[in-house]
Amino acid sequence: MSTIRKQSILSSIVIYIGFAIGLLNTYIFGREEYFTTEQYGLYSLFNALAVLFSSLATFAMPAFIYKFFHYYKDHLPHRKNDMISWALLISTAGFLLVLTAGLVFENLIVRKYSENSALFVQYYYWLFPLSFGLTIYTVLEAFALGLRKPVLMSFFKEVEWRLFTTVLLVLFMLGVVKDFDLFIKIYAFSYPAIALSILIYLVVTKQIVFTFSISKVTRRFFKKIAIFSFFVYSSTIVFSVAAVFDTLVVASVLDDGLAKAGILGLATILTSVIQAPQRGVINASISSLSRAWKGKDLRSLQHIYERSSINLLIFSVVIFVLLALNYTEAIDTLKLKPEFKMGFYAFVFMGLTRIVDMGSGVNAQIIATSIYWRFELITGFILMACMLPLNYFLTIQFDITGPGIANLISFTIYNGVRIWFLWHKFKLQPFSKNSLYALLVGAIVYAICHFAFSGIHGFPGLILRSTVALVLFVICIWRFNLSPDVRPVLQTLLNRLQQMRK
Repeated sequence: MSTIRKQSILSSIVIYIGFAIGLLNTYIFGREEYFTTEQYGLYSLFNALAVLFSSLATFAMPAFIYKFFHYYKDHLPHRKNDMISWALLISTAGFLLVLTAGLVFENLIVRKYSENSALFVQYYYWLFPLSFGLTIYTVLEAFALGLRKPVLMSFFKEVEWRLFTTVLLVLFMLGVVKDFDLFIKIYAFSYPAIALSILIYLVVTKQIVFTFSISKVTRRFFKKIAIFSFFVYSSTIVFSVAAVFDTLVVASVLDDGLAKAGILGLATILTSVIQAPQRGVINASISSLSRAWKGKDLRSLQHIYERSSINLLIFSVVIFVLLALNYTEAIDTLKLKPEFKMGFYAFVFMGLTRIVDMGSGVNAQIIATSIYWRFELITGFILMACMLPLNYFLTIQFDITGPGIANLISFTIYNGVRIWFLWHKFKLQPFSKNSLYALLVGAIVYAICHFAFSGIHGFPGLILRSTVALVLFVICIWRFNLSPDVRPVLQTLLNRLQQMRK
């Protein structure tokens, strides 16, 4: 667990650096003098659809790499490893199919979005280079994670990609990029840029080779790979649609849909800040989970499952409380568009969804790397069966707050089913009494800071609420030893602070 802990921490640090850059980008987007809410909504919708299109295009090749990486690595010499070659070829072919479908159904897109999201229709074609770049990057990222490069992959996706956007925003502000038309067209090549970066790294370091000679591993496991990829791809479609359906519904059915998609986009970005440590833990644990299943090491699986749950729960509660305490105040203090405050309750429900999801640990990755990976498809259909109708009807009923409520209900059911499954099959479960204590601490800290400092506004209020909340969290985590991984990290930080004083 120490290796996973170290890589998780480093990945999370890199991810949070990326999110800090992302928040700077959001701040620029949120200023009235640079972009309209509708333009920011287009940016958010582009990102959501790029994820959906790339998920459809990859044909589950990232999951194939996660599952079978060690089989190829352990049984083939480096120059004969054909895994990444076939994965990239199949994903490229998949993108061509997505592109074809996008052109065929263009008239449907125009009918659905021309009234409430006309700007999206205008720039529809520029979505495809963005999606292709993300498709190639996703496959290369999976391969690099198998090589145990989680920190570097976090840098490429979380830092470099956002820096690309930052530079583009600065050029826009300085007038070098003359208008939004040129801005969005250049932005469409942001994901291709990071895909090219990781490809260059892998080629230069000689960690990737391309061969289309069918290896003995591919021949031996072809049937298993095909079945596995089919089921995972089916579940990927389900999860991808579920992940972006709220933004699509808001942009399609609500008046000023693209503007409201922008408001929802801000809430989504902030909840993704909550989710940042989950990405680091997943990146660091996938390889270990795959090897543990290969060795049928249930003890290691339980260890990773329980530790991931409490660590992610603590982090998610801390970040959620900090953001909830300062959401509306930060919009006023930073002089962002006042309509962004409409997204507060959407943020609350989406943030609670992230707490539920992260507190459930790496159950998705445990199932996906096990012999019961087909169950991911079943839970995916359960998620979609709950989320799609709930999102549609609750959005109509409660405007942009509706998707948050729908997500909370759907993900609670979804994770509950997966937790039950792992307990039923393997007696694996993620929770302990500290899970309850972490939630109680979060509720108490929020109540104290909200009522004690509600009358203090501006930067003093933001700083005071955040500082006091963090101090209270650190004291409680230390005093009650809520996580065997968090306390050693705090101890290390304290020791280094004492050394600096000397």
